[in-house]
Amino acid sequence: MMPHKFNASRRHKFEKKRQKVTNWRVYNQGLRQRGDVTIWLSPEVADKWLADKRQTPGGQPTFSDMAISVCLTLGMVFKQPLRQTQGLVGSLARLMGLDVPIPDFSTLSRRGAGLSIPEKSKAQRAGPIELVVDSTGLKIFGEGEWLQNKHKKKAKRKSWRKLHLGLDLTTGDIVCSDLTKDDVGDPTALPELLDQIDAPVSRFLADGAYDGDPTSDLLVDRFGEAIEIVIPPPITAVLSLDAARDPTPRDKHIAEIRDKGRLAWQVSSGYNHRSRGEAQIGRWKRVIGPKLKARNFPNQKTEVRIGTNILNKMNGLGRDKYEAVA
Repeated sequence: MMPHKFNASRRHKFEKKRQKVTNWRVYNQGLRQRGDVTIWLSPEVADKWLADKRQTPGGQPTFSDMAISVCLTLGMVFKQPLRQTQGLVGSLARLMGLDVPIPDFSTLSRRGAGLSIPEKSKAQRAGPIELVVDSTGLKIFGEGEWLQNKHKKKAKRKSWRKLHLGLDLTTGDIVCSDLTKDDVGDPTALPELLDQIDAPVSRFLADGAYDGDPTSDLLVDRFGEAIEIVIPPPITAVLSLDAARDPTPRDKHIAEIRDKGRLAWQVSSGYNHRSRGEAQIGRWKRVIGPKLKARNFPNQKTEVRIGTNILNKMNGLGRDKYEAVA
């Protein structure tokens, strides 16, 4: 029988972190504020509710893109379908005494496809971005479930979409996001994610799906040779032919894993920080949800952009204060 202490050094990956609450009054007040929801439309939103007059031939839109995005944001925060979102915004306008028209559910659905989301002011960064990229699957709401419930027949195919998120370790904000179909690989979606970043990147962390020369060449071409790429090589990875003379960052990772072990490499390289990207995906599925409400692909991409703005707004307000701000 193997002794208990034989694998003691490998039994636990990381030490258990302990946090002791000392400011109980502030802590309890923060928990109470999580249930205090305040919704208010600023005068600037009311002034820009209607669309500007069109200078070219064609139909005149009634509502601005900001009005549509505000309605869709409120519907996503309170997890309301489009018809209930229309009633929610209408009741809010009546409570505030605003004499503005309310877009109906068909207008929200039609204008949601390809909606131009107003740009948010970016937070001031003290330095370059430390980027963590990860992806997860989101189910398309109701796809195949009617066939299964009505006819007691198992659906052959269940459609889903792939959500890609890029997290800044310094600020905790989502700096890039994209939605692709399930047949698009992670390295294939990476160029469009990097196109959304307008700041230098000093460090890139991702899982083994991004391992390969195309990813490394793309990162070096976008952000220079000084970027630190932390991607775990597979178990079967071997050193390159020029490893002895001019080792690549991947060769250094392979050599360190062989010498010290994979767990020690994770600590020394900082790969453990990639767990914050996984935590952000878990936060997305708790707050936004694991499903997509929209049925067509353009509306689904708009839904992802609105969800990104919601999580970034919550991150800016702090962990102990959640408000729906439009």
